Amino acid sequence: MKNKAQGIIFGVVATVAVAGIIFFIWSTSQRSETVAPNEWSGSALTAQEQFVDFGTISMTAGKVRNSFAVRNDGTEPVAITKIVTSCMCTEATLTAGGKSFGPFGMAGHGALRSIRQEVMPGETVELEAEFDPAAHGPSGTGKIRRVVYVETNSQTNPKLEFSFEANVTK
Repeated sequence: MKNKAQGIIFGVVATVAVAGIIFFIWSTSQRSETVAPNEWSGSALTAQEQFVDFGTISMTAGKVRNSFAVRNDGTEPVAITKIVTSCMCTEATLTAGGKSFGPFGMAGHGALRSIRQEVMPGETVELEAEFDPAAHGPSGTGKIRRVVYVETNSQTNPKLEFSFEANVTK
């Protein structure tokens, strides 16, 4: 009886310890990169378009995507330090200097990809948002709104939001 009780206690302690380790690893992967004060940029990224309406889309027609042009109109480089989406049904990819970075997804669902991509003065990069209307299954119909969040080291505009809406049908 005593060995059985000790085994149960050991099992509970081991489970709590493993859960604690998993939580620690997860929480460390969720932290955005900290920007030291001397690393702030006086420039900011801008985009002429930050919203798109896909209108009515069918789940069976497949994924839809939109590319947002993001430009550094300033005189200093601006670093993109984090990209996350508002839902698992949405992914974002950054293309800069002929290279693609991503896909980036929702925080809290798997390990977040890290990024620190500088956008030079006068440079334009592309942020592609991709939405899978079938990701929520048959119950995922109706009006949706999703967002891609972009964090930078800009002093004047450190966070940008790119969003889209759609009416999802079967």
